[in-house]
Amino acid sequence: MGGSGSDDNAPFLKKPISEETLKLLFDVSNSNNLENSLEILIQTSKSSSGRSNLASKTILPSILNILQSQTSLLDHHILSLCFKLLRNLCAGEILNQNLFLQFHGVVTVVSTILRSEVVSDLMLVRWGLQVLANVSLAGKQHQKAIWEELFPLGFLSLARLGTKEVSDPLCIVIYVCCDGNPQWFRELYSHNASFGEDWIKLLLSRICLEESQLPVLFSKLQFKDILDCEDTKSRDDQFSSEQVFLLQILSEILNQRIGDVTISKDVALFVYGIFKKSIGVLEQAVRGKSGLPSGITAVDVLGYSLTMLRDICAHDSIRGDEEDANNVVDVLLSYSLVELLLILLGDLEPPAIIRKGIKQSDNQDGANCSSKPCPYKGFRRDIVALIGNCVHRRKHVQDEIRSRNGILLLLQQCVTDEDNPYLREWGLWCVRNILEGNEENQKVVSELQLQGSADVPEISALGLRVDIDPKTRRAKLVNVP
Repeated sequence: MGGSGSDDNAPFLKKPISEETLKLLFDVSNSNNLENSLEILIQTSKSSSGRSNLASKTILPSILNILQSQTSLLDHHILSLCFKLLRNLCAGEILNQNLFLQFHGVVTVVSTILRSEVVSDLMLVRWGLQVLANVSLAGKQHQKAIWEELFPLGFLSLARLGTKEVSDPLCIVIYVCCDGNPQWFRELYSHNASFGEDWIKLLLSRICLEESQLPVLFSKLQFKDILDCEDTKSRDDQFSSEQVFLLQILSEILNQRIGDVTISKDVALFVYGIFKKSIGVLEQAVRGKSGLPSGITAVDVLGYSLTMLRDICAHDSIRGDEEDANNVVDVLLSYSLVELLLILLGDLEPPAIIRKGIKQSDNQDGANCSSKPCPYKGFRRDIVALIGNCVHRRKHVQDEIRSRNGILLLLQQCVTDEDNPYLREWGLWCVRNILEGNEENQKVVSELQLQGSADVPEISALGLRVDIDPKTRRAKLVNVP
């Protein structure tokens, strides 16, 4: 059978391993048994000096030779030992990483083993993916070889296993391959649509949100100084189309999985930083003709970061989580989120129905010359929705809105607006949250009516009135029949 020195190894072999391969392994490990030899070498390869020493003895090609000889159900233990050893050998050792590619078809062999129907051991798959992850770290040539072998069907078949043991190293492989090759993200997403599955979203959710790697990945896609929270003028080329694409996917993930994804404070603040960096585009914005994506890079970054913040702040109202979710929202609030949103909302031209009711001698269309248009359809709605989520069951935010004279401004959003679908519904939600359990705010709204504010176009166009409960003297907002 090829001079293994023991019949104990016969069941593991599809074909005899070369005498040269076994002799090298046995000599280096000072053993005469394949299993023992692999276990000894695994221990040796745990240190950088051990990996370097084994690289000089070209052990890796011998392990690859063994992999090409394994196939049956009885092979699992030997395969596991080989994958563990390869994983260690390729951990930061460039010589071994390069040897991995020099042997034609090796990536194919590993991929074939991982995707084989006879492989039911998830830990075996995990170790095999860890091998590829370590090899991918060597550079673009290595990433290209892995990508061309596994994309798309290989990634898909592995992702379908649906376990943390597999998805964690699979995320690393995909992340490293796409790092510096952002066009591959588009390939991933396009195939995700054709397969009709959400596995790519699940992977990106784990990488960017659950593992909080969004700052690292976003910065790799050609954006600088994202953690600087100072307002800056935004150029359209300040962001890349790849960054827009990533934010679009993450925005969809958050919207579809509200209550399921836990967002860290760091990720939430990072998204807020993106939003603040992008608001400079409003200085040159024109009225948007469509919703997201608008086709304008900076506008889309603005919109997707805003919708992500909206859904991050919606988690507590969906989940009723008084600890984690509230902590994240409160951290955002401590960075003057509501103040910024009220300023942005106040700077926008009024909704169309209110613009038509405002008569100004120098501006017949009802818009102030200094007011800004919505850069995409839905921008106003998304701001109002975010404010509504922030103020939900938070008295200090209710009071802040009142102190900043924001109540009337938000009342003006309770209208139908063709440029902002569902603005009225979100406006009512926001106003309800502002008034709920807050007598001071209820009094402000009632006084707007009692003082004749109902004659002001901004109020009469609302289709609302304030009723005062004769017993409790508390105000409530109701629809006019």
